[in-house]
Parts: sequence; structure tokens; C-alpha cells
Amino acid sequence: MPHEDAGASLPDPAAGAGARFRAMHGGPGAFVIPNPWDIGSARILASMGFSCLATTSAGLAFSLGLPEGQVSREAVLAHCRALVRAVDIPVSADLEKGFGDTPEEAAQTIAAAAQTGLAGCSLEDHTGDPGDPIYPFDLAVARVAAAARAARALPGDFVFTARCENLLWGRDDLGEAIARLQAYEAAGADVVYAPGLHDLDAIGRVCAAVRVPVNVVMGMPGAAFTLDELAQVGAKRISVGSAFARLAYGSLLQAAGEIRTRGSFTFARGAASFATLDDIFKAAEGRMLPK
Repeated sequence: MPHEDAGASLPDPAAGAGARFRAMHGGPGAFVIPNPWDIGSARILASMGFSCLATTSAGLAFSLGLPEGQVSREAVLAHCRALVRAVDIPVSADLEKGFGDTPEEAAQTIAAAAQTGLAGCSLEDHTGDPGDPIYPFDLAVARVAAAARAARALPGDFVFTARCENLLWGRDDLGEAIARLQAYEAAGADVVYAPGLHDLDAIGRVCAAVRVPVNVVMGMPGAAFTLDELAQVGAKRISVGSAFARLAYGSLLQAAGEIRTRGSFTFARGAASFATLDDIFKAAEGRMLPK
């Protein structure tokens, strides 16, 4: 039976973060890479036994009171560096389209990301322009190729994921998405990813069409599969995107709404206890102290 930590027992704890992260993709079954949005959520997830983490661009933006896509390069890199330093497991990053449109800027994004201590990152083919949301095929492939070359030129291991955003932007032809993922694999991506897959058959078709590991995002409307089901159709890595951050903000909205509309405070029954959180963060600080 696949298990969330199936790949986590394989890496050598003494190996570099990138090598440990890569080894997880070669283990049996599927594994979950949850997405914290700040240091506190990262340490909570690490304390629960997850083997790796990934940032969420939307979760970071919301934590700064910004819409997605509006966080500066400096703030993104500072966030990555802070999360890497806060936990003792590998961290990958959602870097959206990277810090520019050209292949050269995609390569520069990889170099900048690696300098923060990240074990890997993802770049997507969404342009950031709702009017013209997806990079042309040839440019998208050139960006992936440049990023992959930059990752391989690093002194340490670095797992590069290429994302096809077609399905999130009204381009529902699965064959077109698969063609992009195959081209990204051929261009050197270590992992591929097409958010917006809402049925197991489509996920299975994607997994069968490529040789590299496939990331699948859960926590999106219309997708309610189990880890076992995803592993059985070939998915290797399961992320949750901004779902945890949105869940936290959803709880805040509901609690504040209860106070505003009913004048009651029953929401506190579902709050984590002070002692629970204090114990998690004390233990995390102890683990991260210099040996």
C-alpha cells in the first residue's frame, strides 16, 4: 500500500537537501509535499512527520496582504531562505513564472533559488497576463531547457519541476497539456506538473505519457482522491498548493463573521490549544539549534 512517507525512508539524512529530495522521487509509492505559507505552518508540518515541504506563492502573497503574483523577487527569496532555515527537511519552492520572461531569466531564477538553500523549485508556463496567459510553445520549452541546464550546473543537487498551466486558463485539451509536459521532460525537467487535473483517468494518462515523476495538486475544487488512488494511477508527488493557507484564512473569516453577525464566540472550540502550539515550536527551536 502506498503511504505518505513511502519515499521518506530512502534518503540518507546526512546527504544534501537536494540529494535527499531527489531520492524521495525514486522511492516506492507516492509521497506528500505539503505547502506551508510561513515559518509557523512550516514547523507544524515538519513536526507531523512530513519528509519535505514546498512553498505556496498564493499563500505567501495572502500572508502579506497581497494578491497572487504581486510579491517582489526580494520578498520571495527572503521567504524561501526563512523556511529553509526554519526546518530540517528539504524545501522546494513555487516560483511561479520565475523572475522574468526569457530563458536567460529562467536560468537566473534557478541560480537565485539555489542560493537560498532550496532543494528544488518549480517554474510554470503562465505569463502572468490574463489576456495572453500561456507562453508560446517554443518559448516555454526554451525556458524549461535553460532552467534545467542551470540546475545541472549547480554544485549541489537541485530538483527542477516544470509546470503546464493550460488547464487553469481555459485550455482544456489534455492532449495539448501532455504534449507540453513531454516537451518539458525532453528539455530536462526532473518532475512535471499540470494543475487542474480533475479525474483519475486524466491523471493516469499524464503519468503514462512521461517517464519523469509527476506532481499532482490536491485541495482544489473538484479533486477529492485519496493518496492510494493517486499512487495507483502513477502519481509520485502530491502537493496541496494554497489549500492549507486558504483553510486557515477561511477559519478566520468564519470566526470573525460569527462575532460580527451573531455576537458569539463559539469558534474558539476549534482553535488549537496554546500548549499544543507552544510545544511544537519549542521542539522545533531545539532541533534547529547548532549542534
